[in-house]
Amino acid sequence: MRAKIAENAGFCFGVKRATDAVESLLAEKQARVAILGHLIHNRVYNETLEQKGVVHLTVEQVEEFAAQSARDGVAAVAVIRTHGIPLAEEERLHALSARYPHFSVLDMTCPFVKKIHRIADENTGENTAFFLLGSRNHPEVEGIVSHVRGQCYVFSTADELEELLSSTKIGEKTPIFAAQTTQSLDEWKKSQKIIEKLYTNRKKFDTICKVTEKRQTEALDLAKASDAVIVIGGHDSSNTHKLYELCSSVCPLTLWVESSADLPAAVQACLGRQRISITAGASTPGDIIKEVFEAMNNEISFEEMLEDSLKTLHTGETVRGIVTAITNNDVYVDLGAKVTGVIARDQATDDDNAKLSDLFHVGDEVEVFVVRVSDKDGMATLSKKRIDADKNWINVVAAKENGEILEGKVIKAIKGGVIILYSGAQIFVPASHTGVPKDGDLATLVGTTQRFKIIEIDAQRKNSAKGSIRVVLTAERKAREEALWSTLEVGQHFTGTVKNMTSYGAFIDLGGVDGMVHNTELSWKRIKSPADVVSVGQQIEVYIKELDREAKRISLGYKTEEMDPWYQFRKVHNEGDEVDAKIVSMMPFGAFAEVFDGVDGLIHISQISLDKIAKPEDVLTVGETVRVKITEVDDEKRKLSLSIKALLLAEKKKEEDAAAAAEAAEQAEIDAEMAPYIVKSI
Repeated sequence: MRAKIAENAGFCFGVKRATDAVESLLAEKQARVAILGHLIHNRVYNETLEQKGVVHLTVEQVEEFAAQSARDGVAAVAVIRTHGIPLAEEERLHALSARYPHFSVLDMTCPFVKKIHRIADENTGENTAFFLLGSRNHPEVEGIVSHVRGQCYVFSTADELEELLSSTKIGEKTPIFAAQTTQSLDEWKKSQKIIEKLYTNRKKFDTICKVTEKRQTEALDLAKASDAVIVIGGHDSSNTHKLYELCSSVCPLTLWVESSADLPAAVQACLGRQRISITAGASTPGDIIKEVFEAMNNEISFEEMLEDSLKTLHTGETVRGIVTAITNNDVYVDLGAKVTGVIARDQATDDDNAKLSDLFHVGDEVEVFVVRVSDKDGMATLSKKRIDADKNWINVVAAKENGEILEGKVIKAIKGGVIILYSGAQIFVPASHTGVPKDGDLATLVGTTQRFKIIEIDAQRKNSAKGSIRVVLTAERKAREEALWSTLEVGQHFTGTVKNMTSYGAFIDLGGVDGMVHNTELSWKRIKSPADVVSVGQQIEVYIKELDREAKRISLGYKTEEMDPWYQFRKVHNEGDEVDAKIVSMMPFGAFAEVFDGVDGLIHISQISLDKIAKPEDVLTVGETVRVKITEVDDEKRKLSLSIKALLLAEKKKEEDAAAAAEAAEQAEIDAEMAPYIVKSI
């Protein structure tokens, strides 16, 4: 096994410039040194600085640092980290420098980062929209964004940019595009293609550091030709993370090493590999790279050194190990043994959509079950699911005893029910306990999170249990009902939903409890069915007429005075009015006629005709419309007396009066003609 180091691995110009400056300050020992945040993203190096007396402060803590140095009469220097800081914090530091003579600021912001600050300062304003490829919470990005005036957007991938541009309207504003110095060159190229298609008035600045470009390109080429890749750098380093992603995409065995503590696992994982490549992020000191290189190129002596400490694994054991690498389908684990442990996807999770990189991280300690050991292949097949299931089975049993409500994700629908995954344990829920109606589609539950109870533990089968979603839904519904019942009072109004109907009324859902509106309360008119007035699913305004708390019965009212036909009739008609009426039925003593929708009156047989008749049918027919006079209104009994005869008499009198008037007029005319011939008596 021979290892090869990438030419562009390790400290870049900006990082080396900053570390040299800080180490020079420490060597001079003439000032107290504080750094805003961490100088570079490398935990090991930053811890080394702390051991030499450097303190890491927030901008809020710097003022006390400056004031204390002034009180002690000692020079103090605040170093701005290589990633830079937000503009407001930088201005605050310089204000402190002006206030405290002993205090000074050393700006070690990478020149390439400073360049982006200047781009933002000089090219943004009210008429621009600034788009930055970067990691939103990265300190470099926070610093860049603080220099932007006008609209500002941060995106992490080309796909995210495309989605952002489709939903963002910038109008006539000039779009400006730049990238964080350590971003993926491939994502930047993809982003440029999108930009070029959409904007002709764009301003584009290629701000990815050239060293970063070379490092990424070289690392990708090396990884393609390697059996294993070692990426060295801090776990909080953006550029190291990009290197790890690039190398992992083409070389499954890509390991991320942060310090010498990770070396034994890395060496062990690479045993037997012929072509090993080493690359490192921009914040990785040379001595760490050298240490890794020497370890990888002294395989035999290192193996001998490890031999005594490596334990022997046995099938069926439960052991602990450290995650050293993650691929799409496998997780590699250092077990401190002569073989490398591998957790296959199907032994890591039951969730087919889960990403192993979301469930595991390099450096994590995991407890696993040894399924099989192969000394010949140097591999041990491991199961994380088995451990999780065994551990959580205790909780499942306890939940059954305590009646506890659990929560889990439905991962599949099978014949007769669904499977819920609860902390690694699979719980079977029979179809009748899912809450899905009989013959309903159980697949609608897959992917959803459900609350359930354990209803049965199978003593004959290990780790086998049945659960019920329905019992939880029933209990919750009952609790809602009890809570609602405690607030119900006669006279309360609700907007309810028609749930179902019977021949005698409609049942209304009031939001947790049901009430019933009888047919007589649905309409002022006689109806054959509730469907004559309402329909299932319709929302209606109802009020409580009666409550029977013991029997849990609620009687509801729906019809109101405004709906009352008599009320509507009396608003427009009074006794003495003449109206059209429709004959609706006949009785021996008279005929009933509808004078208003839902309001009938009686035309007594004596009021039908001027002549005496034997029965109403002699003059009237059902369905006929006649003119009647309202002769009497009884509001208390809701009765009307109607008369055709009154109108006939009035008409007859009118005719008689007209005839008498005509006769009188005629006589007057005759009298006028005869007047000259009449001799007055003397």
